[in-house]
Amino acid sequence: MDIFNVLSLIGGLALFLYGMNVMGDGLAKTAGGKLEKILEKLTSTPIKGVILGAAVTGVIQSSSATTVMVVGFVNSGIMKLTQAVGIIMGANIGTTVTSWILSLSGIQSDNFWIKMLKPSSFSPILAVIGIVFLLFTKSEKKHDIGTILLGFAVLMFGMETMSAAVKPLANVPEFTNILTMFSNPILGMLAGAVLTAVIQSSSASVGILQALCATGFVSYGVAIPIIMGQNIGTCVTALISSIGAKKNAKRAAFVHLYFNVIGTTVFMIVFYLVNGFVHFSFLGDATNAAGIAIVHSLFNVGATILLLPFGKVLVKLATLTVRDEKESEDIAEDKTLEMLDARFLEKPAFAVVQSVSVTKKMASLSRDALFKAMSLFENYDKKTAEDVVKLENKIDQYEDQLGTYLVKLSSKQLSLNDSQTVSIMLHVIGDFERIADYAINISKKAENMHSKGLKFSYVASKELQVYGDALKEIMNMTVDVFTADNLDEAVRVEPLEEVIDRLNSKIKKNHVKRLQNGECTIDIGLILEDTITNYERVADHCSNVAVCMLQVREDEYGTHEYLDNVKHDDTQFKKLYQEYKEKYYLN
Repeated sequence: MDIFNVLSLIGGLALFLYGMNVMGDGLAKTAGGKLEKILEKLTSTPIKGVILGAAVTGVIQSSSATTVMVVGFVNSGIMKLTQAVGIIMGANIGTTVTSWILSLSGIQSDNFWIKMLKPSSFSPILAVIGIVFLLFTKSEKKHDIGTILLGFAVLMFGMETMSAAVKPLANVPEFTNILTMFSNPILGMLAGAVLTAVIQSSSASVGILQALCATGFVSYGVAIPIIMGQNIGTCVTALISSIGAKKNAKRAAFVHLYFNVIGTTVFMIVFYLVNGFVHFSFLGDATNAAGIAIVHSLFNVGATILLLPFGKVLVKLATLTVRDEKESEDIAEDKTLEMLDARFLEKPAFAVVQSVSVTKKMASLSRDALFKAMSLFENYDKKTAEDVVKLENKIDQYEDQLGTYLVKLSSKQLSLNDSQTVSIMLHVIGDFERIADYAINISKKAENMHSKGLKFSYVASKELQVYGDALKEIMNMTVDVFTADNLDEAVRVEPLEEVIDRLNSKIKKNHVKRLQNGECTIDIGLILEDTITNYERVADHCSNVAVCMLQVREDEYGTHEYLDNVKHDDTQFKKLYQEYKEKYYLN
């Protein structure tokens, strides 16, 4: 084996790892967060958890990614530790899918159709289809499919290159001597664990072992301990991910570690004890890619069957390892923000789903703050006023953390729909935060009236009630439109905002008349004017939210031009405007 073989081996390994990464990312992007959402919700029983963990890992091709996701779920309080156990076990089963795909490279036959099952035969076809999708189509979905196909083709090309590069090792005595060392169970396990920990993927390390089978010197006696070690090495990713996380998230990572360590220990002890009496003859036989896949699958399925009934014991072990302190859990005032876990950024589609949930909560809190503030004019209550301040502080926190998270998320590879969603959220969180600020202003006006013993006149109260009803409708409509991503309803916001502008002008004119007639005092008049100005600005922000949603989804960003066209040329706008004008009529 010369330097050129070594370069081919390194290049093949690089292509293999890159192809696996590209394919996994493409699959995750195509799934659009749906698989992870199912994973989050449908884990009521351990068996369901195992099935779902295996299914999700089989699709995104990475048990490490699934386990890291689970650590994030537990850390953010979305999932209980007991629910995580089944998914972690299932992830180990799902990761065997890759080894089975790679084992197809060992197919030998002269039959045309059987030969076509070999990855080296069909991956060039997939590569051609992939490049056609990427270069000659505009559909984002086809682009994602093209990425997956090209990733798979690169992965298989890397596998073939590695296999070809290591074949000359069959004539190198030193190589066979090293492999003989790995037939020692302890050394083999260590080698498998270290390799997997370094490249952070058990699928990839199993693939490398399958490529080495091309030398013809990898026996079952060598392969089995290495495969056992690979299952332990894959735990490193989750353990690293749990650093800085809450206790339960760390425990989830340790559940993964204990599952693999206990499963490996039991398997190795039983297997080699039996071997001491029976002397398995196949241990000296050369294995192949299919044999590696079989061993890999048997271990992971067997370990799951063995340890699934003892899920609570694994949780107990993890709890003993990561103990509770006297202060117990470090619980945040609002657990919603914990959904913005940095681990989810590794699977951006799901991070978008989490961000949407948090932004919806922020919208709802802004509405609560506004409505509580408005209620103070009818019945001033100190506790309600304090609640408005608390809500506003909480909403400030939401804007700060969401803004930071969304900026990080926007730099990731996102589908067109997810990219638009992130863009909308980056725009609207500022509007919802400003609405909460106006709620504070309104609350202070009510407090000022209460402390001075002032009251609006009967006519002013009636006008403010009509104005308040219109504002409540536009706020409810905006929150509902954003929550449901309902563009059909979004078009109703701007006509109502125009009517609110009209109400604002009308109330100001009526107020001036009352001042002139001596029916209103300067003090109460200033409070009324400041209040309706705050109302109008809230409506403006509601309009911003609706217009942003409509424009981003339609790839149009000229707000003033858009509004000008709608107000002057849109028949539906005029019809809705007239409808709201009649509904909120003032003399």
